[in-house]
Amino acid sequence: MKTKISTKFQIKKATIKDVKTIHSLVNQFAVKNEMLPRSLNEIYENIRDFYVCRDDGKIVGVAALHILWEDLAEIRSVAVSSNYQRKGIGAKLIKKCLKEAETLEVEKVFALTYHPGFFRELGFHDIDKNALPQKIWGECLKCHKFPECNELAVIKELP
Repeated sequence: MKTKISTKFQIKKATIKDVKTIHSLVNQFAVKNEMLPRSLNEIYENIRDFYVCRDDGKIVGVAALHILWEDLAEIRSVAVSSNYQRKGIGAKLIKKCLKEAETLEVEKVFALTYHPGFFRELGFHDIDKNALPQKIWGECLKCHKFPECNELAVIKELP
C-alpha cells in the first residue's frame, strides 16, 4: 500500500540526529545493490552534504550534494522510502541539491546511477564516466562491483 504524502512534508538540511535514519534508508538500497553502502562514520563526516525529506516529522527521503572540486559536485545517496516513491520526493531532493550547487557557484553536477532516465527528466544528460576527473574514482574503488560497475554517469551544467 502506498502512503499518501501529507501537505506538511518538508525538505531541509540533515542534522546529527538524522544520521542513523539516513544510514538505515541508504543501506536498504545498498543491500539491493542499487547504491553504495554508507557507514555511520561516513554519514557523520558528511552530514552537511545531506538533505532529508520529512512527512509529519518522519524521514522519508534523503539526498546528498558532495563537492569534489571548484567546478564539480556529485549528487549521491538519493533514497526514498518505498511507500513514498513515485510522488516527486526524489526530484524535489535533487532540485534542492542543484539549488545549493548554484548558490555555491558550482558549474557542473553529476551522478552515477542505475536510473539515468530519472536524472534525464531533471535536465541531466549522459556522459562517459571516463570523461569525469579521476577524483571521482575514490568512491568507486570502495565498491565491490569495481571495475565491473554498470552504473551510468549523468551530468548537468548549471547557469
